[in-house]
Amino acid sequence: MATRPAPLLTAAAFAVGGVLFFLYPAIRPSGDDAMAMASTGWVAGHAAAMAGFVLLGLAVLGLHQLLGDRLSLRAAAVTWAGAGLTLPYYGAEDFGLNVIAQRSLRDGTPALMELAEQFRYGPVAMPMFAAGLLLLAAGTVMAAVAVWRSDVLPKWSGTALAVAFVLFVPQFFGPYPLRVAHGALIMVAGLWMAAVVARFRGSPGPSAA
Repeated sequence: MATRPAPLLTAAAFAVGGVLFFLYPAIRPSGDDAMAMASTGWVAGHAAAMAGFVLLGLAVLGLHQLLGDRLSLRAAAVTWAGAGLTLPYYGAEDFGLNVIAQRSLRDGTPALMELAEQFRYGPVAMPMFAAGLLLLAAGTVMAAVAVWRSDVLPKWSGTALAVAFVLFVPQFFGPYPLRVAHGALIMVAGLWMAAVVARFRGSPGPSAA
């Protein structure tokens, strides 16, 4: 039988991941110009999001170890696939665009910022990024359904997380305050899941390994 993580570790992954997703828009500059991309807040905000994606994958995997059903296993696999497709884009946004912006400001060459747009809307980068976020939405919805069907955790406890990740793509097209509100929604959803998982007192489900 496979070793199962303690519920408290899964709860910690949900809680810390949720807080990091709130910090992402909260400390990231509101603009997308060279000054914003060259800032420390740009790097710190995107780094928080990247750590949040990793913790989300670990949290959903830990959730599967508690529920032990096939749907939660598939949710973990889909969530990890989504994170894997999303993280390269975030890494380039974080480190690559930061270097381009700093060079643009230092040399007084605003034309360099055209490279940022070419990357962001590239024929490979953008579809890969979108596919990753759609898989994350699908994975969290599957996890919410697995929670709903189980008798292990409160039925509604996974719904807020699913809604938050279904809205991850649309929130990019809203004003900056809406993006901060979306980060707050993920934080609340993560803390909710953390609370119910931390109170888990039953036996973990059978291993699906």
